[in-house]
Order: sequence, then structure tokens, then C-alpha cells
Amino acid sequence: MTLLAAASASSSAEPGTLAFLVVFGMAVVLTVLFRSMSKHLRKVNSSARAEDAAGAQASAPAQPPPSADKPGA
Repeated sequence: MTLLAAASASSSAEPGTLAFLVVFGMAVVLTVLFRSMSKHLRKVNSSARAEDAAGAQASAPAQPPPSADKPGA
């Protein structure tokens, strides 16, 4: 059992250059992905604000409609 444990410890002790490159590549890809996502979220946020402002202006009546309940009209 000691021989098996020693063999497995030495083979998995150094992940090597390939593992470093995989992790580094994932970090680069995630950085690009996060930057792109932030850019798109800023676009969506500004579009939603512009849409809300346009909707608020269109839904607000310029004058209240005349009421038929007023006496003398």
C-alpha cells in the first residue's frame, strides 16, 4: 500500500505547464466574456431608460378631458 501511495503522489504532485495554460486560457476567456456582458448590459439599461422616458411622456395627458358632470356645461 505504501508503494501505491508513493507512486500516485509523485504523478499528481505537479500538474505541469498544460494545466497552467488551461487555467490561464479560461481566465482570459472569462475576462473577455465579462467585459462583453458589461457592455451589453449598459446598452440594455440605457435603452430601457429611454423607453421608459418616452412611455411616460406619451402616457401623460396634456390636458384633462372635460367632464360631463359639471353643472353649467
